[in-house]
Amino acid sequence: MTAQAEQMVAYIGALIRKPGLMIDENTPLVSSGLIDSRTLVNLVAKLEEITNLRIPAGRVRPKDLDTVTRMFETAQRVGKPRK
Repeated sequence: MTAQAEQMVAYIGALIRKPGLMIDENTPLVSSGLIDSRTLVNLVAKLEEITNLRIPAGRVRPKDLDTVTRMFETAQRVGKPRK
């Protein structure tokens, strides 16, 4: 797991706050109900911070953020460098 993925996994773990829950970069988050649509806004903001990319909200769907791996793939696909 990359350092960026580790940072995102730790952030998500803090958001979820379920004792004993272990997640990794391939844990389904949206489809499993672990995170909701309100939390997705926070995840996109954190993803932008970690990747230093601007991610247009209109180009991202919940399935694009289902796993940490997909989050970074989506950021690379739709993200634009920050100025």
